[in-house]
Amino acid sequence: MNILYTNYHSNTTIGGHTIYVVSLLRALAQHHQLTVAVPGGSSLYRLASEVSGVHAVAQDYPSRLGKRLAAARSLRRVIVARKIDVVHVNGSSDHRTVILACMGMGKRRPRIVLTKHNDIPISFLGAAVRTRMGTDHVIGVCDFVERMLRASPYAARPLSTIANGVDNTRYAPWPAERALAARNALLGDRAANCTLLVGSNAGTNDYKGWMDMARAVAQLGPGAEGVYIALAGAAPTKAQLQEVEKLGLADRVIFAGMLDDVRPFLAALDVGFVLSYRVETISFACREMMSMGLPVIVSDQGGLPENIDEGVDGWVVPKNAPDAVARVMAGILADPACIGRMGPAARAKSLAEFGLEKFAQRTEQVYLSLA
Repeated sequence: MNILYTNYHSNTTIGGHTIYVVSLLRALAQHHQLTVAVPGGSSLYRLASEVSGVHAVAQDYPSRLGKRLAAARSLRRVIVARKIDVVHVNGSSDHRTVILACMGMGKRRPRIVLTKHNDIPISFLGAAVRTRMGTDHVIGVCDFVERMLRASPYAARPLSTIANGVDNTRYAPWPAERALAARNALLGDRAANCTLLVGSNAGTNDYKGWMDMARAVAQLGPGAEGVYIALAGAAPTKAQLQEVEKLGLADRVIFAGMLDDVRPFLAALDVGFVLSYRVETISFACREMMSMGLPVIVSDQGGLPENIDEGVDGWVVPKNAPDAVARVMAGILADPACIGRMGPAARAKSLAEFGLEKFAQRTEQVYLSLA
């Protein structure tokens, strides 16, 4: 099949949308002709260009109608030239542009698959229009999103719940000696004082809730002096740095920056966390950490709790609740051996449930069902 992936994000950061599409490209490139049409300066364009056999096209998805019409004409040329059978859209902005690009194509119109990645409320009118004009199948990335979709106009179309998959071979626990070297490289001189390193590769945006971990550690006082926090993602804002300093944690919060390969970062950690309070669904970051053998603390936002068996491979806390995070952290400090029990359980769950092959195969089945 000739499959086109679209995504409107122009971010240079590597977020969930980017990981989602790139994972499918790597899994399906040997079996199908794949094209990606995304903003030229985006991380997705860069990474897609590196996948053998994938044709990457620089394509913007402007919000203004005049510019959107021009973008649709450009995208239509790609669809016709590449003889696209299926377009897989990943947001409302690129979905609208794809619909415009396909208008008037009649029987030659490619089938359109939409994946909803977030927990942002669905606009009834907008969804009704897009359902009628250009949606043939809808994918939700977790049970939480499926419930949203079934309560929306998208319920009129076939709907699949396909959770994000992780490459369990790539994201695997590191040998102890190699993990220690990664930890020392991340912490530098601070490694000698660190008795527990918690971290997240979910990003540093405020809504990711990482500040609740900092507040929790500060709340624990002298009993948590050996606890350090590591974060992978964009540079922190001035306001974030000011709060970290006010909490007395300026020397115990480590910002690792943007990472193309997060595995050395994750290998250095003892415990992971994703404490988002909006937007989040199933979280690639959470699943990557669990695949690396880390127990993970998650908030109850969106589909995050679907990853965790409480007390077995992680913990679930209310969102925006640093007191609850502090209680979990106090429990870990009182029983550090729990990490050795729960980490292997997280890895076992990833092997059983989070595999990339299942994710790619089920997505491919959606495409084939529309042929």
